[in-house]
Amino acid sequence: MAYGYEEFKVDVCKLTDINLNMYKERQMKRRIESLMKRKGFDGFESFYKGMKQDKGLLRAFVSYLTINVSQFYRNPAQWENFDKEIIPYLKKNYGNKITIWSAACSTGDEPYTLAMIMSKHVPLSNINIIATDIDEDVLAFAKAGIYMEKSMEDLPDEFKKKFFNKCDDMHYEICDDIKKCVTFKKHNLLEDKYFDDVSLIVCRNVVIYFTDEAKNEVYAKFHKALSDNGILFIGSTEQILRAKELGFEPMKTFFYKKI
Repeated sequence: MAYGYEEFKVDVCKLTDINLNMYKERQMKRRIESLMKRKGFDGFESFYKGMKQDKGLLRAFVSYLTINVSQFYRNPAQWENFDKEIIPYLKKNYGNKITIWSAACSTGDEPYTLAMIMSKHVPLSNINIIATDIDEDVLAFAKAGIYMEKSMEDLPDEFKKKFFNKCDDMHYEICDDIKKCVTFKKHNLLEDKYFDDVSLIVCRNVVIYFTDEAKNEVYAKFHKALSDNGILFIGSTEQILRAKELGFEPMKTFFYKKI
């Protein structure tokens, strides 16, 4: 039997714990074929064997698969709603002990944005953000906390001045006070155990790549992970079509409350 995409999916799951069956097949297969060609491989079998032998190639594959697009204060109107309406709601329900999970956090722009906005409302010492991603390379990047100026284009000036140190003409490092608010961990949304008693889960522009079945499974697990009255913050390209069935109700656009 010829080695094709079905066999490749099985072997990739063994190698990386990434279950490609949970991703939209047409879209994902096209992405992988594009990467294969760029790396000089003529088929799924040779590409898989290449990844087994070359850790750098394997890391490039995982990074490419997880589509790491991030930016500080991405979609500003959503962050303004978070600042003015969602944080007061969270404080009313949980006081200053607000636990936040930034799921699929990519290069760290999102959890650091959360910490900076939260600092306007609670002491930095009370901010507890768990930031997770499946890609170890982006987690290492996030922990280092050094960013190109371009990634900060939408960030309010007050945060740039207060929480960043200039490294050179193009790079800025986020200050240690904000870094200490965030704990980075490797986590696979489709395979690993979820956290408990979380006040707010932020998962933006991630599940759009999953099948409908996988999406609903993730949302159901988010519901279980949230504390009573907890909030799920999703991306501008997403909506929860069966929100009530999954135990959520819309609170503001892109924000859902656990019911």
